[in-house]
Amino acid sequence: MNDRSAMRLARLQQALAVGGTLHLREAARLCGVSEMTIRRDVAASDGAMSLLGGRLVLGSNPHYPYDLDRQKDSHAPAKRRLCERAAGFIEDGDTLFIDCGTTLPPLVAMLSGRERLTVVTYALNVANAVSRMSEVRLVLLGGLYHASSQSFGSDDMSTAIRRLGINRAFISAAGVHAERGVSCFHFHEVAPKQAAIGCAEQRLLVVDESKIGQVRPAYFARLGDFDVVITDGDMALLQANGGPRIVAA
Repeated sequence: MNDRSAMRLARLQQALAVGGTLHLREAARLCGVSEMTIRRDVAASDGAMSLLGGRLVLGSNPHYPYDLDRQKDSHAPAKRRLCERAAGFIEDGDTLFIDCGTTLPPLVAMLSGRERLTVVTYALNVANAVSRMSEVRLVLLGGLYHASSQSFGSDDMSTAIRRLGINRAFISAAGVHAERGVSCFHFHEVAPKQAAIGCAEQRLLVVDESKIGQVRPAYFARLGDFDVVITDGDMALLQANGGPRIVAA
């Protein structure tokens, strides 16, 4: 690695330390070089940073790459308590959007006994759980399958979601920050999350304490975009800018 490359990497690392992620195009503009040069710099960085979905992230972040199987047992009791609180918002006849990840699958088991429910999801783990409940109608949004998050993504998924009458959208996240908003690891999740938030009658963010104060690569919403935040985290951090109703679990 030459001196110029080392200087570019230092500049990029400083930017990533502040912003968490940087689009390849923005990185090239910041350093005054081509995108191909940035790609070569990253390849020569010995793992100091990497490219994910066209964006640069720091390789030192222990959460990269995200893998759902490794995360499913993390904070499991807390996630069940969060879902118990979330279930209290559901009414008979609702159409529910249930997001991907490991926070919301326990919510599916709590749908038993409800009448005329429909679940809309792009998450395979959620769909598998709902498919075993004959009394709940399932709408599975398809597309390209992403194994790391066990979810699907497609260009027309947002349009499909907006065509549905969603009463309540239950949204999960990997990062929740009072000033810098709500974020996740995977960019293919941004469009369905935003579409559900945009068209649902009620928007509920369900997050455990490990997500509070974190910023992840893929920003998708402001805290103020939600009506309710259900969490066991430090509520004072979330109330810094006012906004949604906070429900403690």
